Amino acid sequence: MGTEIKKMGIEPLVHLTCKDKNRSSIESQLYALDRAGVRNLLVMTGDYPVSGYMGRPSPVFDLDPIHVLQLISEMNKGLEYPGPKGIIRQQKCDFFAGAVVSPFKATEAEQMAQYYKLKKKIEAGAQFIVTQLGYDARKIHETFLFMKQSGFNVPIVGNIYILPYGAANKMNRNGLPGNVVTDKLLADIDQERNNSDKGVQARILRAARMYAIIKGIGFNGVHIGGHNIKYEQVEEIIRQGEALAPQWTELIKYFDYPMKNGFYYFEFDPKTGLNKEKPIDPQTVETAGKPEIFYGISRFFHMLMFEPGKKLYGIMKAISGKIAGSKLENIFHKLEYLTKVLIFNCRDCGDCALIDVAYLCPMSQCPKNQRNGACGGSYQGWCEVYPFKKQCIYVRAYARLKKYAQEKQLEQNIVPPCNWDLHQSSSWLNFYLGKDHNAKKQDNSPAGK
Repeated sequence: MGTEIKKMGIEPLVHLTCKDKNRSSIESQLYALDRAGVRNLLVMTGDYPVSGYMGRPSPVFDLDPIHVLQLISEMNKGLEYPGPKGIIRQQKCDFFAGAVVSPFKATEAEQMAQYYKLKKKIEAGAQFIVTQLGYDARKIHETFLFMKQSGFNVPIVGNIYILPYGAANKMNRNGLPGNVVTDKLLADIDQERNNSDKGVQARILRAARMYAIIKGIGFNGVHIGGHNIKYEQVEEIIRQGEALAPQWTELIKYFDYPMKNGFYYFEFDPKTGLNKEKPIDPQTVETAGKPEIFYGISRFFHMLMFEPGKKLYGIMKAISGKIAGSKLENIFHKLEYLTKVLIFNCRDCGDCALIDVAYLCPMSQCPKNQRNGACGGSYQGWCEVYPFKKQCIYVRAYARLKKYAQEKQLEQNIVPPCNWDLHQSSSWLNFYLGKDHNAKKQDNSPAGK
């Protein structure tokens, strides 16, 4: 569709998701877009696949948005890869790629997971950031302040959606994961349906007011969307929004739709209805979940076996060198796998990311295999795919790490995608022999399994 829009003389913003393509397919699609002259990309995880032809398709999620942003950055420089006669360098691309962040999360753990991942997205090469959809002015302001205080020098774009009752009702029930419509907002939109135009002008006015607030806060632009909307409606939103912008502070009261017991990163400013530029004391806010006993045990054995200079590290490295390639390697691998499948539900990928997610396996316990942070679809701390059944693993990881005041580990070190050359091999041997990603980063941060 992006290429067709381009042919019409309109510059498109293509939404590129990771849900149903592996890294080779994503690379091919990117080169096809480059050849078609499509430059603007919004990189997202993507929703979990729903049932279609003969049932639900297999989810892919080979790369997460951070990996795709890294790929795009390399393609912009001229992607290099080994060829039969040495390194081959492809022609440079010219993509302008952005990413998404959701400030509309109810719990501390959920929200901080979003902000930690935001940092990684910008480090990976995101050239602009778009907020997820929500109608809480204080949360919109929070995103702007967080980026400002974090020193993220990239444009930030506010998300505006022309919201009819049907879509609002679905969002309110978490039918469109990541988009937040509170009960109070839904009730207001329901009331607007009684108007003679069935609420059309009320929707336009709400979008225009949000435009004015987003501009007044200091955002660099807006992303206006909606189903079955007309170009004239978008023009009207911009026209009204510009007219309202000088008195944007008077419009904040129209976006007082907080989540019940919702978490805010900054202290409330009663004078403005927005935020002070002072973060809350994180120790005063309870986190979701409780650290499990296996986490403490895992930390203990990690310290003994997988940190250079510790008691068993040298011994294990020497043993691994002897076992690798011998008849004992298969037995060693099976014993490791049996141990880890019982404790961590291991998938035997061979490129273990347990240490990166507080000993929670992203390959088996996250349906989207997110190795660098939570997707935007969690709800009240629950996984998008298993709401009210399974907590998001990054909510659990945050709670585990916070017990040791180490929650910021989740923003450190971009975890590479799984190297499938190592599939069904011993991750312990791969670590000690320098094959996996943790071994390659051990000079900069703790390595382990």
